[in-house]
Formats: sequence, C-alpha cells, structure tokens
Amino acid sequence: MWCIPPEKNAEFVCAMENVLEVYKRPYDPKRPVVCMDEKPKQLVRETRTPIACRRGQPQRFDFEYERNGTANVFMFVEPLKGWRRVEVTERRTRLDWAQQVRRLIDVDYRRHRRSRW
Repeated sequence: MWCIPPEKNAEFVCAMENVLEVYKRPYDPKRPVVCMDEKPKQLVRETRTPIACRRGQPQRFDFEYERNGTANVFMFVEPLKGWRRVEVTERRTRLDWAQQVRRLIDVDYRRHRRSRW
C-alpha cells in the first residue's frame, strides 16, 4: 500500500494544496489545464470458457488465468473542456513518455501558446 511517511505529511499537504489551486481556476481556453496519468496493466487470458449468465445470475469467470503480457495506458484529460486521449503502448520507457508529451504539445495543443499539466 502506498503511504505518506508521517514526517512528510506537511510537505505533501502543501504540495497538494498547490495542485488543487490550479484545478480551482476558471476555465480559460487559451491556457488549458491538462492532467496526465499512466498505468501499467497485466494482460490475462481466460483458461476456461466463462459460464453464461442466467436470469438472476451474472456471468461467471474462473479465478484461474494465463498471463498474456503487459501494456501501459497513457491518459490525458482536460476536465473543464471535456476532452481526453487514451493511448495504449506495449511498454513505458522514457522514450514512450516523451513521445506522448510531444504529441500532446505538437498535435493536441499545437494552437496553444501555454498549457498547464
């Protein structure tokens, strides 16, 4: 489980308050606020055919699975505009991250002089 060490609580709260202040700013289409997240995902394959659902019972899956590799999910969101872009890559390296940011700046937000993310 991810935890904040007690001696870092005040530092964390201060940094989080700064982030939350950005989110409270009014919408400015010339200076969008863009959020980014990334998450590795394990890909799995069922080893048995799921049991079809019946009236009153959901479809059932066996707990056993076969590992089928991994992938990484990049997600960019401009919440006040209602825009998002999701990209799935085979891996997450510094180069993959840099390519995603480059696309954000050169393609998604090329008309903007400034953005916050």
